[in-house]
Amino acid sequence: MQIRMAELKDLDQLAPLFDQYRVFYKQSSHLEAARDFLEKRFQKNDSVVFMAEDGDQIVGFTQLYSSFSSVSLQRQYILNDLFVAETHRNQGIATALLEKAKEFCRLQKAKGLALETDHNNPAQYLYEKLGWKKDDRTFHYFWTSPQA
Repeated sequence: MQIRMAELKDLDQLAPLFDQYRVFYKQSSHLEAARDFLEKRFQKNDSVVFMAEDGDQIVGFTQLYSSFSSVSLQRQYILNDLFVAETHRNQGIATALLEKAKEFCRLQKAKGLALETDHNNPAQYLYEKLGWKKDDRTFHYFWTSPQA
């Protein structure tokens, strides 16, 4: 298995896995929209995607979005997406993807990585095992636009 940064040329293989990720989170499958979304992220350099390859098959990915901390005056990243194909789970792929994201963050001299997860997501044990700390000092609020 190899972890590498995804490129625009990987889009046709990555999009079906991204669509599976969205279905996992109770969204309707829409391969064309998933592909279009990823293509725009690549074209606009909005995100960084690392993918796990098993031979010539993409079996997992994580997507990072750049952000900034005004308080610390540093770049930080949001680990927005992490997904491993069901057929390849429990093989250390999620760990490898998370470690690659941490390495990228260090190379970019960024403050760190933030992630948000559901309170009953079983991956919490993995995050904590890999050194992620649950923030119990702040609350997160979200406003949804009526046009959304």
